[in-house]
Amino acid sequence: MTPAPGFVVPDSGAAWSPAAPAQPLLGSPPPSPDPAYNWSAGTPAWSLGTFGEPEPFGGVRESGPMGWVRGRVVGAAVCVVLGLGLIGGAAVGSWLSGDGGAEAPASAYEAAGALWHNVPVDQLFPPTVDGKGAGPGGADRVWTRIAVAPDSGCADAVDPLLRRVLAPVGCRRLLRATYTDATQSYVTTVGLLFTKGDPAAMTSLANRFRSEHLDRRTDLLPRPYAAKGTVAATFGDAQRASWTVDVLTDAPVVAFAVSGWADGRTIDTPEPAADAVRGGATSAPAQAGLGNEAQGLADRVERRLRQRVAPATEKPA
Repeated sequence: MTPAPGFVVPDSGAAWSPAAPAQPLLGSPPPSPDPAYNWSAGTPAWSLGTFGEPEPFGGVRESGPMGWVRGRVVGAAVCVVLGLGLIGGAAVGSWLSGDGGAEAPASAYEAAGALWHNVPVDQLFPPTVDGKGAGPGGADRVWTRIAVAPDSGCADAVDPLLRRVLAPVGCRRLLRATYTDATQSYVTTVGLLFTKGDPAAMTSLANRFRSEHLDRRTDLLPRPYAAKGTVAATFGDAQRASWTVDVLTDAPVVAFAVSGWADGRTIDTPEPAADAVRGGATSAPAQAGLGNEAQGLADRVERRLRQRVAPATEKPA
């Protein structure tokens, strides 16, 4: 397929290289956590003492004006310490609960980027996926996994031009699986492309996709995984009927899905899922519900991805 006129892409020599690493944040270290939140500590790392009558300075109680002045000084110091403790405790509590407008810990983004080797394949691409209300007109769908692609690099995962568009965020790993519907009439490959990009790079790429409508370009498609010995054996580039590409900004991941007929019929002009699922769409992919197949399956795989890191960052109900 030929790129549309006026489209600017990186130089042909661009490689799948990571974006420049973000500089470490400067400033003082965060306050030490409350021992009550320390899972590994059996006892607190410091003691707050016991409540009781305070001991006098030097072990001797003083009377008269000097004793009164020293008592006031001690009282003021105690108030300052208690005030700082309350402020520090509130700050730690706000960070732990996500209140106060604080950003999510950077570790959540990093944890998402490590899921490709920390999470079993069945938790990202389960054997069956329920798509309640995901079909045309709100019909239910059930997808069955028929093949999982070997854990691999990204060289052949997408069309060459899309590969160049994604080059600024690099490619760390690619996970793909192919599903079929309950009637085995359609096949859909869903993928999670883990990048090397930091949050700023992923946000920049997402903005570019949105402003330039790159998710609707028929020369920027993901490629299917055609597993031999399955109903997807003939699912190649010419059979791609509908697709979706989503650049995440809360994880270093590009999620995608591409669908087609299981009988191997070819498609002259694929239609983006966002167009195929619209009411009144009359194209063959839209009438067959192939936009719903791609969009519905991609949405549910994305949801499972986020659920793997959400428990550490979500606010309590």
